[in-house]
Parts: sequence; C-alpha cells; structure tokens
Amino acid sequence: MSSAAPVSDLVEEQILARAAACAEDQRRAGVELLVLAYEWAIAHPKQRLSSREAGRPGREQARAYGGDGTPEVTEFAAATFGAAIGRTTYAGRRLMAAALDLRLRLPLLWSRVQALEVRDSYAIHVADKTRHLSKAEAAWVDGEVAEAADGRLPWSRFAALVEGKVAAAAPALAREAEERRAKARFAKRIGTSENGMASFLIRAPLPVIEALDGAVTELARRLRATQPDPVSETEPDETGDDADSSGGVDDLRVHAVALLADPAAAARAGEAGVDLRDLMPDVTLFVHLHGGGPAAGGRDINAEGEELDRVARVEGHGPVTESWLRGVLGRFARFVVRPVIDLAEQSPVDAYEVPARHRRAVQLMTPADCFPWGACTSRTMQTDHTDPHARGGPSQVGNYGPLTPTHHRVKTHGDWQVRQPFPGIYLWRDAHDHTYLVDHTGTRTLTPPGPPPAPPSRPRSTFEIYQPDWTLDIDYAA
Repeated sequence: MSSAAPVSDLVEEQILARAAACAEDQRRAGVELLVLAYEWAIAHPKQRLSSREAGRPGREQARAYGGDGTPEVTEFAAATFGAAIGRTTYAGRRLMAAALDLRLRLPLLWSRVQALEVRDSYAIHVADKTRHLSKAEAAWVDGEVAEAADGRLPWSRFAALVEGKVAAAAPALAREAEERRAKARFAKRIGTSENGMASFLIRAPLPVIEALDGAVTELARRLRATQPDPVSETEPDETGDDADSSGGVDDLRVHAVALLADPAAAARAGEAGVDLRDLMPDVTLFVHLHGGGPAAGGRDINAEGEELDRVARVEGHGPVTESWLRGVLGRFARFVVRPVIDLAEQSPVDAYEVPARHRRAVQLMTPADCFPWGACTSRTMQTDHTDPHARGGPSQVGNYGPLTPTHHRVKTHGDWQVRQPFPGIYLWRDAHDHTYLVDHTGTRTLTPPGPPPAPPSRPRSTFEIYQPDWTLDIDYAA
C-alpha cells in the first residue's frame, strides 16, 4: 500500500477498485481471525488444568464454549485472547466458540468463509443460533443456509431464514422455547438510555396488563384534576415521537406509573394543590456536572459570545444537557448538592473490608471494570485489592480496582499480573508478555512483545501444563 497513489489523486474507477480491495482485505482478516481463534481454543484444552487445583473455589475450569462435538476449553483463555485483539472477554469467548463450531459442526459454511464467499459475521451468527443443537441437527442447518449466506439476502431476511431452519431442525426444542416464552414474565428496563430517556417493558398475562392499564388511567385522571391548566388530549400518533407532550395525558400516565411504586403517595394524587414532586417515589440519581471554562464567569461561550449548554453525566444512563436537567429533573425532582470527593485525602483503613467512602472514590476514579477492555459499569462490581491484602496490600485508594466476578477470578487465579503505580492507572500483563494500560479513558496496548518463540517439536496431541512465574518490575518517576 505504501507505493499506491494517494487517495486524493484517484479517479472514480480507482476509488471503487481500492474500496473493493479493502473490503476483500477485511474478509481475509475475518477468516484469519477465526482460524487463530480456533487454534487458540484447541491449544487450551481442559488437560492443561492442574488436577490439584480442580474443584477449588474460584479456580479456572473447563468450559464447553462450542456446541455438541467440540472440545472443552480452559475458561481464562478467552480473557487473554480478547485482550490481545482489543475486545472484551465476552467477545473473545464468542469468537472462539464460533470458530470451534464452524470447523467442527458447520463445514459447508466454513468452506465458503475460507473461499471469501461468506462474511465471517454471517457465519458467526449461524454458529451462535445452532449452538444448542446436536451435531447432526447443526449439520442439517448448515446445508440449508450455506448457499444463501453469501449476502444475496438482506440481513433481516437471512436472520429469519436461519431462525426457521433452526426450528425445523429440532421441532421439540423449538416448541419448548415457545412454551418458555409464553410463560415468561418480566418487568425490566430495556435498551440503552438516550438523551435522558429510557424504556421499561412489562410482559405478563393479559389480565395483569389490563389491571395495570386501568390503574394507570385512574391515577392519570386524578393527577389531571390537580393541574391548573387544561391538559392536552392529543394522542402520540397524532403528534409524532418527537412532539413536546409535557403536561399532556401521556406525561401524566408516566407520572401515574411512578406513583404505583408508592401507594401512600398515590392515595393523595387527587388532592388539590399537590406538588407532583411530593408524590414521586424516592429514587436517587447520581448526576455529575462539571464547571465551564474561565470565559464568561466560568461558563463556556461560542464564537458569537452565546452561552453554551454544558453536558452532565447521569450514572447508569449516559450524558444529558444542563437544559435537560433544568427542564426534566428541575420540574420533577429535588436536588441534594454534595461536595466533590477529594480522592487524595481518603485515609486508609487497617482492615480487609473496603469502607463505603473508599468505594465511592473508586467509582468516581474508575467508572468501569478495570480489566483490559472491561465493559461493565455497574455500581455492584467487586472492589478488589490490586496488591492483595493477604500479602500486605493496604486498604486505601490507589490499591483498589473494580472488577466483575469473572475478571476477579482471572486476576486472582489466572496467569495475569496487575500493578497500580498511580491511583486509577492500572498496568496489566498476561503470561505472553502483552501489556495493557487501563485508566478512566479506556484501554491501550503498550509496546507489543517481541517475536514468539519457535514452536516445540512435539506431537500436537500432547499437552503440558504451563505455569509461568513472571514479575513486573517498573520504575516510576515521582
């Protein structure tokens, strides 16, 4: 590519030819990544696990990542592979599982992937959807969908084709799945928050839904009677999704749903002069709002001297504007302003237990799982001692890191090392000398290791338990 002409000098035909070449390179890279995922998986069979460690709490176990007919794999291998390719542990596990299934259960699809006739994403989707099938059933689906997997169908139609063939391959399993879905009841938040809005979905038998709808309607009617101004009767389909329905019937129905969480407040919903904020259930939202720049008395301004809208962050929900805070929370919430936590002044404690003030400081400093490319942002993650307390590690800010249970086990019982040279800065190293820096901005791969050693001259069917003993010596300037 270094000898190729600059893109700005290309004519239209050359642009299209270069784009097609790039697309083919992507396909080749996708195939090679699947090949490497397969090789990594079979290089980590359950035989590599120490029999002395088997069954002990937290120790690495063998997992069946692929479907029927694929070998079990050591579970921590996915964390190392995912980090090496700049993805999460889950993504590494999914790629390894798909590679095993394609090579050992879906041969027709795999041959077309290797021939660059099928995108890796199509093949991985089929592997995911057939994993619960037997090897023979998966092979039948393979024969039914391999021809249509080359992109001739739009994605939605191909996904529908795969769903139908999977059901036809195992009608009994499909019927069981239908029965489970029919019985499934839930009430949960769905999707991700966007511009300060989120969705909550309830799935229940029809009588429950009818009763809930009736209760919401009645509460909304009582709330409407307390409003000084007439409430619009406009229905959502008349105004569109982006219409301003504040104060409308739908807005009151949303308030009514919230009131169902507090029956005592709901009983007062029809009282004249009642402040809606007094009726809402107690919910705590953590909002982080940073001050503006030095211009205009601490507020940011644009080139025309107009004041810019600052952006805040609501934990667990994402960014919102200051206008949203005033317009939405300002009308329906009461604020408690808390001082900024001084992370440097968090005194240590002489105990293994992490005090609440330390946990809060760690959440502010490290908002996500501190394992390389960790994606979890839950406030319920485990707060781990970077330098183990049992080996003298202090209980203080600068020696904590939030981890999911899986990554906590990888750190404790896997061939990984981690240091925290400065509070909130984590240096991780795996058994293959790959080093990653994790901070509040994300993950970066540091200088890659040198060339790998020559492969051993031993039969591939034999395995050795490899237990490296590495130490990480880093000299940090003050």
